[in-house]
Amino acid sequence: MGNLSKSVNRLLWALFFGAGFYIVFAGSRRFVNDSPGQLLRQASEAAQRAVSQEAARCLYPGLFLESGEEKELSVQEWYIEWALAMHPLRRLEYGARQMDRLESAATYEMLVSGGVHDENEVDEAGDEYDLSELAQEENEKAVMLEQEQADAAIPQETAEISEPVTAGTIYNLEELSDFEFLMDHFYTVETNTSISAADLNAEALLSKDMTIDRNVDGPQILIYHTHSQEGFVDSVPGDNSTTIVGAGEYLAELLREKGFDVLHVTSVYDLIDGKLDRSEAYSRAEKEISAILAENPSIQAVIDLHRDGVDESTRLVTEIDGKPTARFMFFNGLSRTKKNGNIDYLYNPYIQDNLALTLQLKLQCEQYYPGLSRNIYLKSLRYNLHLSDKALLIEVGAQTNTVQEILNTMEPLSTLLAKVFGV
Repeated sequence: MGNLSKSVNRLLWALFFGAGFYIVFAGSRRFVNDSPGQLLRQASEAAQRAVSQEAARCLYPGLFLESGEEKELSVQEWYIEWALAMHPLRRLEYGARQMDRLESAATYEMLVSGGVHDENEVDEAGDEYDLSELAQEENEKAVMLEQEQADAAIPQETAEISEPVTAGTIYNLEELSDFEFLMDHFYTVETNTSISAADLNAEALLSKDMTIDRNVDGPQILIYHTHSQEGFVDSVPGDNSTTIVGAGEYLAELLREKGFDVLHVTSVYDLIDGKLDRSEAYSRAEKEISAILAENPSIQAVIDLHRDGVDESTRLVTEIDGKPTARFMFFNGLSRTKKNGNIDYLYNPYIQDNLALTLQLKLQCEQYYPGLSRNIYLKSLRYNLHLSDKALLIEVGAQTNTVQEILNTMEPLSTLLAKVFGV
């Protein structure tokens, strides 16, 4: 009985196959008038063309652009397409196309929704992401980053800082050896000049000995003011104690208390016939300070104390030990312009020493008084920093600070100087 059933099934399959072949062959006679042999040759050629095209499409997909319009197929092409569709490799190729379409749609959705998120699209609380909200957040972050980069491009900040500072940062040599890291975190460079990784070799700069020998007789530190007329928001006209000169005297007193012999020069270099004239202030200051240094070989450090000039809405202030304190900025002249290179007539043999001193002070400030110092500002000229290997130009606060805020700054500044100078 079982053998008879198998025989019947085989006979039925043969009949179905034969009937199908007859239908296809007979139907094709309505469209072509060729002989069966010629029809088979055309079918074979069409099959070869289809296989070649599909192979080329797989190897060079970018060369084939779908027109989006359905093309009419001959009977032979229709039959070949139908036969190929049954092949496992053709099904695999079709599945790959579908996955490619899905991935492209997913990628586009990711781009327009603001970025890549958790693969499960849920947040830490297990809730689904609100993609529109995430996109808005990322846009806001991008705007903030652009603003931070713009702020870093100018030497003065535009936001008031009044939060108490409690903990500092100690940077390791690996971080500081990265030139990009160093520039991003500690420096602002004037557009007219430039500096290279060779100039800012952190290991070399930090290994320089910036200590002062306090056993020598005579003054060891000299403080002066190229711009002695710089005042503050509540300075009293005619009262030097309420200008940058008064701040310099207070700094000198604090350093004396720490064991240094300090000479404070209060000469005026920015007044001509009673009128403000700063066109040759640095030249006049250089002449006198050079003479003082020649008379006092015991002097090992020279500090030119200034205050900055900023927009009237800018407040350079933070809080140190519960007191409002003006922020300050270390300043370096590189004697170099982008256009002409090194400026020979402003030669400074101590550029590396000057850079070492400001970097060491800046790192001490980041450790003990974070937020107090602004970025070290690098400019193209010399600014009398050639007068000593330990020459400093410091901008303390601005015209928008109060006298008391400036005086409050002298306390942490004197501590930082003492740490680097060797107390």
